This record gives sequence, structure tokens and C-alpha cells, in this order.
Amino acid sequence: MSASFSDQLIAVLPRLRRFARGLAGSAAEADDLVQAACERALTRAHQFQEGTRFDSWMFRIVQTIWIDHLRARDIRKEGGEDEGMHVGTDEPVRRVEARLALDEVRAALRELPGDQRTALLLVTVDGLSYKEAAEIAEVPVGTIMSRLARARLALQARLESGKALRRSRDNAEAE
Repeated sequence: MSASFSDQLIAVLPRLRRFARGLAGSAAEADDLVQAACERALTRAHQFQEGTRFDSWMFRIVQTIWIDHLRARDIRKEGGEDEGMHVGTDEPVRRVEARLALDEVRAALRELPGDQRTALLLVTVDGLSYKEAAEIAEVPVGTIMSRLARARLALQARLESGKALRRSRDNAEAE
């Protein structure tokens, strides 16, 4: 393994973790996913083709491991565990509200189909171009664009329905 390979691996870790967190929905699962991806990359370093994008290769590894994990979980009939974020009581109100809003977005994101969630994370969270995201997902650019559009609409609808539900609950409690 070359020093360049390990330098690239270290440099891409924060982006991989962000991507994995979006896929998995929890920090612990994301860390496990990134660790598995790093292990696979290190054992298969000889498969990386110099001159190609290292980050795309790593994103593809993370995505493949995640898909394998989901398939295995479906076979074992494991229920998805929701690890809610525990909000400390000593935080200022704005930070609490921001965390709650982030939890809502993460929950809505977890409800999206996997292909839409992947497209949304690659393009909007990691800032990849449609072409780069299409290469990672191994689909045409138009498919990424379509998945992204559907994901944005679905995410917006889920977030708006959650707000409406909270408003009606708050009104009921006020009466």
C-alpha cells in the first residue's frame, strides 16, 4: 500500500462518515459502516485503479456494504433500531430546537427509499455532481436526477406533514 493510498483514505474519512450517517441514520452504525469500508479498501487496495477517483471508489464500497447489511438484516428479520438523539438539558433553547429539527430531517430521510436517499446524500450533502453521483450509484445521470427530484419532494412532504401533526397536537393540548 502506498503512502498516497493511505493519505487519500484519511482525507476522505469525514465525507464517508457523513454519507454513512445519512444511510444508516445513527452515528454508531455509520462508524461501523465506515470501518468496514476502510477494511475492505485496505484488503483490496490492489483493485483501485490509479488515475480514477478514489472518493468515488470509497463511496461505492460504503454503499455496497450498506446494501449487503440491509439484505442480511432482511434475511434475519431484524427490526430497525431507532437510536434517538438524547438532548442535554443544559443546552440553550436554540441548540435544542436545532437538534430536534435535525432529528426530524434524519427520521424523514430514513423513510425515503434507499435509492432516493443515496442520490440525495451524494448530491446535496456531499456536494457531488450528478455525473459523479451516477458513477457511484452505477446508474445513468438522468436516473440520479429523477431520484433526487422524487427524494426532495418526498422529504418536503414528510417534514410538512410532521409540522401539521405537531400543530394539531399542540392545539388539542391548548384546549
